[in-house]
Amino acid sequence: MTQTIRATGTKPVTADDILSRAEALVPVLRERSDDIEKARHLPADVVELLRGAGVFRMGVPRSWGGPQLDSVEQTQVIETLARGDASAAWCSMIGMDTPLYAGFLDESVARTTFADPDLITAGLILPVGRAERVPGGFRVSGRWQFGSGITHADWVVAGCFVYEDGEPERSPAGDPTHWRIMLAPRSEFEILDTWYTTGLAGSGSRDYRAENLFVPQEHSFSFADPRRTGPLATPEAILRNMPGVPLGVARAALDHVRELADGRVERATRQPWAETYRVQMTVAEAEMELGAARHAVYGSLRRQWDLLSAGAELDEDDRVATVLARVNAFRVARSIVSRLYELVGTVAIYQPSPLDRWLRDLTTIRQHVIAQDQVLQSVGAHLLGGTPQNPFSLGIVN
Repeated sequence: MTQTIRATGTKPVTADDILSRAEALVPVLRERSDDIEKARHLPADVVELLRGAGVFRMGVPRSWGGPQLDSVEQTQVIETLARGDASAAWCSMIGMDTPLYAGFLDESVARTTFADPDLITAGLILPVGRAERVPGGFRVSGRWQFGSGITHADWVVAGCFVYEDGEPERSPAGDPTHWRIMLAPRSEFEILDTWYTTGLAGSGSRDYRAENLFVPQEHSFSFADPRRTGPLATPEAILRNMPGVPLGVARAALDHVRELADGRVERATRQPWAETYRVQMTVAEAEMELGAARHAVYGSLRRQWDLLSAGAELDEDDRVATVLARVNAFRVARSIVSRLYELVGTVAIYQPSPLDRWLRDLTTIRQHVIAQDQVLQSVGAHLLGGTPQNPFSLGIVN
């Protein structure tokens, strides 16, 4: 299977091309899941399979000769890959942000920097670093966590607060701090082997740091200042395809248990699982909850995309609909896999069963800042006129 995919040679140019190649990778990624987890990062050949499938070029605009998948299509690709391996899907979701970041750079800089449509970007955008303004750019120092995919990335982003003459610089909007994202080649950062985790081990989400690194002004950007127009030029565009990962993992787990049920009997009663009430109810409830969560994700994404494409301003309810669906997808997926794990019983704890890894992966994924309670607080505050703790999750940047 791997040799067949590598041998295609042609570059994917449409959403259907990329989705079909992602589908073909599902059994390959599942077969490599143990290798991915043991390596604690994506092996080089797996990265090349994903690159060849076109997953890192999903957001490249048509004006650049790219496929320009919309947010629905991007999420479908990530969801498909997650049925094969969660870490591979997670790194794909992060790595394809390159052309989205490009939309916040000057056009000439973006075209030069990201001339290769399959370039991979990794890194933390949150402002935990310090960027001191100097002639021509910034001197950047700091340590950032959660650099998913940084072991195979070409470029790295690093969120910083900007300082000038040692003092915090006010934002262009007049806020007390100025959040700006720095962009530099991976070789400019020191990568720290810190990623020893419960789950999602294969994502290689290591810490990284820099000390007095010079970053030219043109290789920095703010989400408050897009250089393009359209639905992919909004701050939260990089967040929209995230629920594809938990949805895909939950789908894989459900399919696995349904296959497992074929021919299985209750140990005590010898009753077939297909005729066992608790099995029937668990599977039915899981399908019901996953279907509802998936519908909410894709339905809200389609509506948001249509509104933004028409140039409409999102009202409060439309702004938060995708956010709520995203958080819900993370929660529902872990709940489903946890119940399936309990249903299968002791068989699930042995390594030949993928349920153990899926549950650990979703436990780690669920800890991501974008799936935490502060996002729900931010939604409630936005709807009620309060102060969101995480305004970026709503696409609000000053």
